[in-house]
Amino acid sequence: MSDPRLWVVAGATGTGKTALSLALAEALGSRGRGAEIVNADAMQLYRGMDIGTAKIPASERRGIPHHLFDVLEVTEEAAVAWYQPRARETITSILSRGHDAVLVGGSGLYVSSVIFDFRFPPHDDALRAALEAELDALGPGVLYQRLRDRDPLTAARIDPHNGRRIVRALEVLAQGEQTHGAALPEAPALWHTPTTLIGVHVDRSELVTRLDRRVEQMWRDGIVAEARDLRLRGLEQGITARRAIGYVQALAQQDGDLTEAEAIAQAQALTRKYARRQVSWFKRYADLMWVSPDVDPLTLIEERS
Repeated sequence: MSDPRLWVVAGATGTGKTALSLALAEALGSRGRGAEIVNADAMQLYRGMDIGTAKIPASERRGIPHHLFDVLEVTEEAAVAWYQPRARETITSILSRGHDAVLVGGSGLYVSSVIFDFRFPPHDDALRAALEAELDALGPGVLYQRLRDRDPLTAARIDPHNGRRIVRALEVLAQGEQTHGAALPEAPALWHTPTTLIGVHVDRSELVTRLDRRVEQMWRDGIVAEARDLRLRGLEQGITARRAIGYVQALAQQDGDLTEAEAIAQAQALTRKYARRQVSWFKRYADLMWVSPDVDPLTLIEERS
């Protein structure tokens, strides 16, 4: 039997990554190779963020072990430097059991940090606190302009409204380090061999329809009530979780700042924008094999046998 393999199922939100990861794990099992799934979606790390992240319920996991779901409270920070060693430790444990690992998610930097030789610059908590105070006082625009002046290449890769990423880049620069620029290394080397990279692709017009319907379904499933419950658990005091698309709009609706229709429309627009960024990120993976969500996983396995 061949050495255990790391399979990566990546792509934009709403493309069917979860369904394909389950089908792939079952197909591997039918070929005599156990398989376990590892989460690479930043927001699915959080307990209670279920409807808004389209997290697969435990009852629908078909008996396949799932890892790194529901491991953080919404008040805790999800940072890629925190995630990387835990994901790699989990995958190493799976491989040591003779099983294949299936890493699935759409958080580009999280996926990249695991599968490629990513090393993260050091932290300076005091410096970060000072920059975050500036962010709160001045907003992201002033800090983004500072980053553009000092490191235009990194600035070009960061959303000008993403204050957290801007702060991190400035923190690294202030320590005399080169930023990783929220980008892939110039010549990325795989962390584990063998690794198979799979990208799930849906034509843009179909994806837009899927995403809009998904957001509407989240409202029907009760995301407003879920957001209200998470607020009681400290959602708005969280660093990462409070920014999650869908929950921001659900809370604004609860507060009367948005109507339901406005909240849904805003969440749809932001989700479409996020999906475009995800597609752009994964297109840079040179060895990614693009497939449709209904691909027969047995053909993927046979190609790598």
